[in-house]
Amino acid sequence: MNKRELILNTAIDLFTKHGFEKTPVSAICESAGVSKGLVFHHFKNKDVLLREIFLRTTEIIGNIGKPHEEISDPNKRLTALIEAIFISMAEHRKLYRFNLNVMLQPATREILSDLIDDRNAMLFETTEDIFKKISEDNSTVLTHTFVAEINGIALNYLYFYDDFPLEDIKKQLIHKYK
Repeated sequence: MNKRELILNTAIDLFTKHGFEKTPVSAICESAGVSKGLVFHHFKNKDVLLREIFLRTTEIIGNIGKPHEEISDPNKRLTALIEAIFISMAEHRKLYRFNLNVMLQPATREILSDLIDDRNAMLFETTEDIFKKISEDNSTVLTHTFVAEINGIALNYLYFYDDFPLEDIKKQLIHKYK
């Protein structure tokens, strides 16, 4: 792993564990075994580091639905999207946890507001496109409901239950939207 990746991964761990505001650059340096100069060589400041990590998470989340865009049947496409969301959540648990942390904190929301808005619009449009093909009449409400359910599931899975039945909940969600 190169030093830039080491800094990013260390920052993700520390931001997730202690929060962005409570993680000084010196703690990242100490944990990664690098100098402040090296951190600032790669990242202008801590806010830029945060934004880069958020963009990485956005790329992972944005890629979830891409393989399924070619599925013409909207119900099958929605099922494939749900499957992909749950797989991604399990595979990238640390990044999803980081993501929720920064999106729920006022200080980090302010730093990331433009990126959060862009990501939310992309996710909403992708999901609403599917629901429009299923039911034009209430696609916006269905999209809001679906996104809220996914966010609630993620919150419970990532923070509240060690034995969260992710697979069973995925099956229930697929059944619900059939």
